[in-house]
Amino acid sequence: MSSYDLIIIGSGPGGYVTAIRASQLGLKTAIVEKDDLGGVCLNWGCIPTKALLRSAEVYHNMQHASNYGLTAEAGFDLDAIVKRSRKIAGQLSGGIKFLMKKHKVDVISGFAALKPGQDAPVVVVDGKDYTAKNVILASGARARTIPQAGLAPDGKYIWTAREAMVPESLPKRLLVIGSGAIGMEFASFYNAFGSDVTIVEMVDRILPVEDEEISAMARKAFEKRGAVIKTGTQVKSVTPGASSIKAVLKGDKGEETLEFDRIILAIGIVGNVEDMGLEKLGVKIDRSHIEIDDYSFTGVKGLYAIGDVTGPPWLAHKASHEGIICVEKIAGGNPHPLDPKSIPGCTYCHPQVASVGLTEAAAKQAGYDVKLGRFPFIGNGKAIALGEPEGLIKTVFDAKTGELLGAHMIGAEVTELIQGYTVARQLETTEAELMETVFPHPTLSEMMHEAVLDAYDKVIHI
Repeated sequence: MSSYDLIIIGSGPGGYVTAIRASQLGLKTAIVEKDDLGGVCLNWGCIPTKALLRSAEVYHNMQHASNYGLTAEAGFDLDAIVKRSRKIAGQLSGGIKFLMKKHKVDVISGFAALKPGQDAPVVVVDGKDYTAKNVILASGARARTIPQAGLAPDGKYIWTAREAMVPESLPKRLLVIGSGAIGMEFASFYNAFGSDVTIVEMVDRILPVEDEEISAMARKAFEKRGAVIKTGTQVKSVTPGASSIKAVLKGDKGEETLEFDRIILAIGIVGNVEDMGLEKLGVKIDRSHIEIDDYSFTGVKGLYAIGDVTGPPWLAHKASHEGIICVEKIAGGNPHPLDPKSIPGCTYCHPQVASVGLTEAAAKQAGYDVKLGRFPFIGNGKAIALGEPEGLIKTVFDAKTGELLGAHMIGAEVTELIQGYTVARQLETTEAELMETVFPHPTLSEMMHEAVLDAYDKVIHI
């Protein structure tokens, strides 16, 4: 029987980052993975989708080369686009293998189950027992399906994100069910290459976790590029045919039946908690996600959980940071608990969307007297020079204390810009300190400064 200080189940951004930090802290560590190192994020999620979206962005720019005084013949090779994405995923998965070796983390291949142990549950992989003083579950999640409506992936007409990343051909008519980050990113990719995209969302707006003003701007941008968006709408049933699939949609105006070549399911995730023996150990599970405390403790001696298998937000960077906090606590440190309101969210569609903290509505609902600042991309010289004049940066402040409650963005490169406001929240920066900060010119980041100034009636360029 092999024995460790720590065994981590799952090698995604939560698992492998935690393993590296554990090694740095002097813990004898092993990581268990049933598939490729890097988990869904590196292999079938965050990274390969961004590779696909980069191809879409370059193709879009080629189509509009004349706007920059250039000439270019715009064409694409779908097979080459997919191969590039898969190559990048493979390269990064290989990089995780190198990092595990560098940090002397043992990699155990196979599916892990748990049974009662002395210090922590015993990890069982392919009939072999492994013991540890502590075990961290980082088993991740998978796409949610709706079998009762016929919405179960079939690998042909109904896709999850995995199938959508490796298409053999472009669907002429595509239905995307769900308008969160995953749904909008795939809608953006396929729309860029000419698919007729319809997006269906149950609630009254797309990107429902974002600020309402940003959601409205995103909808306008997508519809301008030809996407059809149906909010307040559900898919009641689907019927596969000889070469297409029919979907019955129900909205405020009744039902309609539309025909599509493919359907992408993007309706949330389900935690990977099955067949691991968690219930017998007494692990509390709420709707497929494990309940934990501020330091990822499950309540079962020696057992912790991080990442998508726990509660929202379900983001790779949240999993990584959560894992570091967890393992530092295990090692006897005193890390600060994670503040969910200071975790940035990014959607890499076109236009990009990014945010951190409270929306305007959430801040008001929480009882804050708010000050709002806005600055449009059209007022920024760098945005105009880039040919990207559409977008907005919005700030939400507490009028009494000057605390930055939230920031919300839509437009070019906002997924890179949002970190400035994230750092500001982490440092508990006030509006006065942000206004006194010098931003470089000409940059898109100047809009972040102007959005703060606008909240206090000091904006310069509008």
